[in-house]
Amino acid sequence: MAKPHSGRLTTAMKPIIEASHLGKTYRSGKLQVPALRDVTFSVEPGEFVAIVGPSGSGKSTLFYVLGGLTSPTTGTLRIQDVELTGLTDAERTKLRRAHIGFIFQRFNLLPTISAEQNIRLAHEIAATGKPFDDALLKHLSDLLGIGGRLHHRPNELSGGEQQRIAIARALITRPAIVLADEPTGNLDTKNSDAVLSMLRESSRELNQTVLMITHNPEAAQIADRILHMRDGQIVSVEQGKGRVVTSV
Repeated sequence: MAKPHSGRLTTAMKPIIEASHLGKTYRSGKLQVPALRDVTFSVEPGEFVAIVGPSGSGKSTLFYVLGGLTSPTTGTLRIQDVELTGLTDAERTKLRRAHIGFIFQRFNLLPTISAEQNIRLAHEIAATGKPFDDALLKHLSDLLGIGGRLHHRPNELSGGEQQRIAIARALITRPAIVLADEPTGNLDTKNSDAVLSMLRESSRELNQTVLMITHNPEAAQIADRILHMRDGQIVSVEQGKGRVVTSV
């Protein structure tokens, strides 16, 4: 059995995410299936971290735990200095809306409304009490190259364009943390490189913490740090290049 690694950076900055000895076990009849085992790591504000591993390694389960979408069986998790494992479902939902933006592999755009309406809807759901930031929408549109596509519905957009809309939707509420689950999984190489580059650039401009789940080691090179998972554990940690490695 591989020895668990800590992904902690040694700095004076207080981590924005602190996971300590996280475990997650699913029950199937009388069987208990461990998906996470003794996962410990921390993430600094503004850091871009990639979590890499094959199917079944536990990275998707970790994504759902970090996003407050499911609770760990054991261990503790602090987000923005709030202990998630003691919160109710309603309290976790409130924290997600206030601090976390999600980017999914399948885009999850509503097909009956325009791209801009999809982005605006994320702000409404977040219920921050603040007016919609039209200047930020313009900035994100320019940054992501989607200014001319905002009035189109998702079925009128390419896969790369839909993912850019999904990124804008995740960033429009200025979340402190962005969780991206295989954000290039449905894209070709050219669009994958473009989306990764835009995600890296937008995170730097808005000073947001990004955790990206991926099975692709090349895509992970965009990150500042890479956590490798296998059999529900973090088995190694390496420094990323902090930039996109463009495929030849």
